[in-house]
Amino acid sequence: FSYRAMLLWSVWSVISLVTTVDAAEEEDVRAGCSTAVNDLVYIIDGSWSVGVSDFDTAKQWLINITSQFDISSHYTQVAVIQYSDTPRLEIPLGKHQGVAELIKAIRSISYLGGNTQTGRAIKFAVDHVFASSQRSNLVKNRIAVVVTDGKSQDDVVDASMEARAQSITVFAVGVGTEITTSELISIANKPSSTYVLYAEDYTTIDRIRDSMEQKLCEESVCPTRIPVASRDEKGFELMVGMNIQTKAKKIPGSLASETAYALAASTDITENTREIFPEGLPPSYVFVSTLRLKGISSKLPFDLWRVMSKDKAIQAAVTLSGKDKTVTFTTTSTTEKEQKAVFKTGFQVGTLYDGKWHQIKVLVRHLQVTGFLDDQRIQELMLTPVEPIYINGETQVSKRRGTDITVPVEIQKLRLYCDPHQSERETACEIYSVVRSLLSLSLRFHFKGFVGKEGNPGDPGPQGFPGMKV
Repeated sequence: FSYRAMLLWSVWSVISLVTTVDAAEEEDVRAGCSTAVNDLVYIIDGSWSVGVSDFDTAKQWLINITSQFDISSHYTQVAVIQYSDTPRLEIPLGKHQGVAELIKAIRSISYLGGNTQTGRAIKFAVDHVFASSQRSNLVKNRIAVVVTDGKSQDDVVDASMEARAQSITVFAVGVGTEITTSELISIANKPSSTYVLYAEDYTTIDRIRDSMEQKLCEESVCPTRIPVASRDEKGFELMVGMNIQTKAKKIPGSLASETAYALAASTDITENTREIFPEGLPPSYVFVSTLRLKGISSKLPFDLWRVMSKDKAIQAAVTLSGKDKTVTFTTTSTTEKEQKAVFKTGFQVGTLYDGKWHQIKVLVRHLQVTGFLDDQRIQELMLTPVEPIYINGETQVSKRRGTDITVPVEIQKLRLYCDPHQSERETACEIYSVVRSLLSLSLRFHFKGFVGKEGNPGDPGPQGFPGMKV
């Protein structure tokens, strides 16, 4: 009896374990900036030049930015260092597990006063604060934000180089007119256009709050780089990530120098979302695609790109419909199952659905989305607040809405940039009609610049040779 009971107990234990594992595998998980696994350390200037009032403003700025993160031992941990002559650890890394508790602690920080030893503060952060993390093997991003209103009275170069050597990403925020640009560039990671921010003074520092939030989010959820011109842009090269280049047939692109890929009805472009967007999507991004719609793709409604949860709910999608000549952007919502923004103008016959190469851009910001066609702004629509996406489902390309049927389409570019300003830099110059239009416009303006008033008659030329006698 005892042996039989033990056998039954063992079988029940195995079944229970398998059931538990299956349940865990079935559970879908939301991921985004708020759920990123960060060690985030603020290094704030508390020298005499700041003053009590502006120091309080700086603290509120930290609170506003930090509120976007899920503060916990599983996600983002925050520390605060105030510095003047010496650095003072105000909030140890990971001490407060919750936004409300952390905000209360930041508000209670008292102003220090003194000189400006920025280099010493950065070294203190590297040697004592980041080094004290209890989850150094698990944290994915180690980020320092240095806020200063003046030139440091010590060297910042060595400490900043050591921070980068230890894979700590450093942002430098300069406030006011006494800052030294070269010093901020020395402190921050490269490129400085990404990692250095400026505010006119503390009363206007909240104007760069959105930029700071976006950059922190990019650092958290956009680990990959896309080579573009002379710089690398954070984002997702979906042609590579979705294995389009290996699954689809290679064809000539929009120019002799470009390569494109033709998706057939039998081509299935489907990948696990966790592999494509392991940390979710940033709050703002730019979706870009250069494509050609011919045959049924120019008539049928289909999702050019879509991210779905495990239960097939749309998390993000760009849907094209040649039938009604629209482009639709779908995303999550805090109040509804999903929300849609339908661009009803600008994609009529003779444009996107005319069988020629075109580029579409969808610029997604916090509460608005803007559609572009061949560098021309089409329409801007409003959004309601969104939620982080579920990442345990699938990401697909060129699928009929609500099905797994592939719609044949020709694709040359499929990217998602994390920096919304890439919308201004990413042009459609790979498309001949756009290049020809720009060249014609450039030449027209160029020659028009040389047309002026009629000048005075010139001097008489030299006398000619005598003619022949006849």
